[in-house]
Amino acid sequence: MWWLEMRKGTLGARLIRLAVPLMAAGLLTGCFQPLYGQHTYGNGPNVRDQMRTVDVAQIAAANGTPESRLAVNVRESLLFGMTAENKPINPRYRLVVRMQSTRLTVVVDLTSSRPEVENYGINAQFQLIDLQTNKVVVNDQTFSRVSYDIPGEEQRFAQARGLRDAENRAAEQIADSIRSRLASFFVAGT
Repeated sequence: MWWLEMRKGTLGARLIRLAVPLMAAGLLTGCFQPLYGQHTYGNGPNVRDQMRTVDVAQIAAANGTPESRLAVNVRESLLFGMTAENKPINPRYRLVVRMQSTRLTVVVDLTSSRPEVENYGINAQFQLIDLQTNKVVVNDQTFSRVSYDIPGEEQRFAQARGLRDAENRAAEQIADSIRSRLASFFVAGT
């Protein structure tokens, strides 16, 4: 019978150890607010309303290059993700983005000396400028690296399509990263 008493003690101790963190979590749930929610706990504007005040400047890239297509993709993705209608309402901020792209061969076939896997990358620097004071309030950078396969010589169009898909994925990652950083600025002010 002594072992039954021991088991009851450990079961009770386990329940207490489990109950304390659950109670703390229950008390803290009221402290959290969805980042992109429509309502805030204070009287301040929410992130969605703040994002609608950002005007995204045209991203500079040479005409007729893959970078110009990517610049348009990144800008359109930013505009749609921030305002959902591609035009800011009463712009208070201007977002200026600069991009550079890179390609790096990762795996080479030893018999044919042809690349099999490449990485495509975009490095982006961006600034958020307050139009009322003309001061830079956010100055940051981000990057994206994606890989793609290069099939054999007989599938030459698949290589071009693989590169195009990698460029699109990298551009989307850049836009998501910039949106997240701006949301962080609008919530925390830093």
